Order: sequence, then structure tokens, then C-alpha cells
Amino acid sequence: MDVPGVLQHVMARGIDGYDIFQDEKDRETFLERLAAVVEWARADLLAWCLMSNHFHLLIRPHEVLLAPIMRRLMTGYAVWHNRRHQRRGHLFQNRYKSIVVEEDPYFLELVRYIHLNPVRAGLVETMEVLNRYPYTGHAVILGRREYPCQNVDEVLGMFGRRVREARARYREFVAAGFGQGVREELRGGGLVRSAGGWANLLRRKREEWELGDERVLGGGGFVREVLGQVEEVPRRPAREVREILGEVCREHGVGEELVLGRTRRQGVVRAREEFLLRAHEEAGESYAALGRLCKMSHTSVRAAVERARSRRAKKAKAV
Repeated sequence: MDVPGVLQHVMARGIDGYDIFQDEKDRETFLERLAAVVEWARADLLAWCLMSNHFHLLIRPHEVLLAPIMRRLMTGYAVWHNRRHQRRGHLFQNRYKSIVVEEDPYFLELVRYIHLNPVRAGLVETMEVLNRYPYTGHAVILGRREYPCQNVDEVLGMFGRRVREARARYREFVAAGFGQGVREELRGGGLVRSAGGWANLLRRKREEWELGDERVLGGGGFVREVLGQVEEVPRRPAREVREILGEVCREHGVGEELVLGRTRRQGVVRAREEFLLRAHEEAGESYAALGRLCKMSHTSVRAAVERARSRRAKKAKAV
């Protein structure tokens, strides 16, 4: 779901738990690239956090949709990271995950929740350390780190007109959530989370349940409004599957007709499994569609994809 002008909570993880940020240079390079992309897109970056194997962004796209923003950010960083660390293959676990957010009830809660990630992970034990921690936007809001692409004024404006006073109130707000732990209602979308959990939802009569959508964190009215605005991202055309097929065949030195055929030669089987994995992940092709293309059953395609994914994970761990 890609809606300009609407707040989005974005998350992306390293493939098979891989640490996408190995050291300070990785983190600083990612932040440089994030700044460049935010400025290029003229988007509002309100909160962010870098962990070892994933990151969070709270971002409001305007002129450029979220999909090209994230594609430019993640592809550029993946190429740089792989070259630096002498590794090959995918860096991120499939696509990013994004949740459209209703601002009034959730804006500040998500700013706080994202910036407290290092606390929940045990990397930070006190507010004093968090205030100086360089890899969340919290330190930027407090003026402890320079990061001009982050929209600090919008967050501080919720706490007061004077910067010093607003920072003090913001710091108190974050401190109040220091011991909250994981808050399931802020980790995704859907009716249950928007209601604040099953307990709250079950207090309502069934006829009082609102419209819900797993891609949206917000009330029924907001969900309806967003669904009315959204332009569904068109399904990728079949030619992209053919592009992936061509790339895999060139990498493995085999012909397309062999990969799409029934031969069991080891080198061809490896290429076929790699093609099926990439076509499923990168082009969004279903197992059934790939089965028709390669004259395989649905279960055989699934098994081939899992073998290729397992091989990739072993290779990543070996690097």
C-alpha cells in the first residue's frame, strides 16, 4: 500500500538473520545513503533506528512514493555492503515491510517505540546512555547528534514552542515508556492491533467492530479513507520474470530452454532452483505460476525454492 502524504512505519531485516550492519562504517554509510534518498524524495523522516540485523523508519513520503524510495535506499546499500564485505547474494529478507499509520493516535507512540528499540534489545540500560546513543533519531531530537535530513521540528512541535522546553518534555515522554517492553499493538496493522489487542476488541459487540486491514494501523474510518485513496501497485509483468531467467542463465552458463525443461543435470538443477527462488521473491510469482512455466507441480516448486533458500543461507554464514 503506497499512499503519498501518509505516515508509514517501515521495517527491513537482513536475510536469514544476517547482520546488515557489521560495524560503525556500515551504519554511517547507511545513514548517509538514507539522508541522500530522503532529500531526493523530499520526504519527512520523523524517527529511525538501526539495529544489527534490521532497521526501522517512520517516514512520510510526499512527491515520491515509498516503493522507489526504499528500492533506491536498499539496493544501493546492498551493493555497497556486499562489495565491502566480499559477499554475494541478497542482503535483505525479501522486501521491506510497511504499515500505513493513522497519525493522531499513533504518531508520538511510534516515535517513542522506534527510538526505544536499543533498550528492548539490551544494548542501552539507562536514559542517559540512550540520550547519547548515535544510532536512533532520539539523539538527533535532543541535539546530541547532527542529522539534517530528520524532521526534528515536527516532533518537538508536539511538546512546546521553545526548543529547550520541548526537548525536556519529549525526554520525559520517552522516559515514561522506558520499561514498557514490546508493545504488540505497535508492531503491525490490522483490526486487533488498531483496537489495542484482543482484550479490547472482545469488549466490543461484534457489530461494533470496525473495518480493518493488515497494512493499516488505525481506526475503521482511517482504513476506509486510505483504501479509497490507494492506488494498488501493479503486478510486475511477465517480462521481469524473463529478465530474471536471463540473468540466472548467464550467471550459471546454461540455456533458458534447459532451465525451463525437465533435465536433471546438476548444474541445470541448481540454476533452475535459483531462478525459481528469485522469480518468487523478486517478481512475486506464485508457486503455481512458476510450476506452469517450468512444468512442475506446486509442491515441487516450493521444495526447489526452499533448497535454494537454504543454500543461500549457508553461503551467507560461510562468508
